[in-house]
Amino acid sequence: MLARGLRAFAVAVLGLCLAAHAQDVRPDDVGRSLTLPAPSDHWVWLDEPLFRHSKLFDGDTGEVLGMVDSLGSLTGRHPLVSRERGETYVMETFYARGNRGERRDFITIYDSRTLKVIGEVEIPPRTADVGHEIALGAVLDGARFFVVFNQEPANSVSVVDLESRQFVGEITTAGCACVYPVGPRAFGMLCGDGTVLRVELDENGRQQRLTSSDKFFDVVADPLTEKGVRDGQRWMFASFEGYLHTIDFAADRPTPVAPWSLFTAEQRVDSWRIGGGLQHLALHRPSGRLFSVVLQGEPGSHKDAGSQIWVYDIKTRERVQTIDPPPMLSVFLRRLAGFEAGGAVDWLLSTLIPSPGVNGVVVTPDDAPLLFVRHRETGAAGVLDALDGTLVRYLEETGLGGALMVVP
Repeated sequence: MLARGLRAFAVAVLGLCLAAHAQDVRPDDVGRSLTLPAPSDHWVWLDEPLFRHSKLFDGDTGEVLGMVDSLGSLTGRHPLVSRERGETYVMETFYARGNRGERRDFITIYDSRTLKVIGEVEIPPRTADVGHEIALGAVLDGARFFVVFNQEPANSVSVVDLESRQFVGEITTAGCACVYPVGPRAFGMLCGDGTVLRVELDENGRQQRLTSSDKFFDVVADPLTEKGVRDGQRWMFASFEGYLHTIDFAADRPTPVAPWSLFTAEQRVDSWRIGGGLQHLALHRPSGRLFSVVLQGEPGSHKDAGSQIWVYDIKTRERVQTIDPPPMLSVFLRRLAGFEAGGAVDWLLSTLIPSPGVNGVVVTPDDAPLLFVRHRETGAAGVLDALDGTLVRYLEETGLGGALMVVP
């Protein structure tokens, strides 16, 4: 009751501040055309599904650096980046009459420095579209081939040669979904029979070999989420009951590693489980630290925003740190009202309004890593020091919703 009263008071104060808010809005500079500097490890792409585009942010300054469109899908698809080629790719779907009529699918190619469209490749009009867009497309190592998961009506993968900018062909992968790069000409897939599939391409991008693992998880009793994280030629996936499964794709045949629990018996009694629903895992390879969004809830609550971020040492398989998410609902309201960060209104809202939690985390790959966190309903995003968990800043202009984040 007290918390509800405080929230009502905060909203009332916000309304009074809005009424008194008379500062001029600084006009945007129109007509300027800029070129981005060399890419930084601390850049991040954030989607804004309401307007079907993604924005590039600098985590060190909080500034918006650029934007690309992502048209045609249910929520817009996030960019995928190749530093080797200096290119950014977006999978797009178009219909002849807006939301109906003849469908055509493309890989749209942007120059990563100017963010201008420099090419496109038409692919079969079967690109999967499931809302979150995670693991539906991937640039394979070396950036020669781009692979796209299809699901209309059967499962398959389209292969694009990025050198010639041509569609190579389609590989049938019945019962297996999503694409996870494991080499210059290989990728893994999760399968509905409790196995994983390794797909190997020949030098021209055509199917060379398909190999399956033994069954290692129960798709009914405890399925895996598709939001995996990569560790070289290994991929890690959490099950809905909180067991971390690792699959080694280094050999011709994928090899599952014995899973381990993200929660102790006592924590399970206290109803701790994986949460967030979207990018709930992030791995910082140099330190071997795994970040996991967690919550206390009943079975089926895994899509709710997580109340904490637990950090594990993947070698010892022990939790080494707990991070409390910043109060991003308050920054969303302050930003919506048009107030500058760091003022009295910012302090008031962040003090009175509790954190709604986070739906996703991504971490930069460098030795001074940043941890980006985001809340789905508001689109608000925060930047944390990944080593000590302290808040560095919030990202402004993140839109009115969205959850996906991509570190290039």
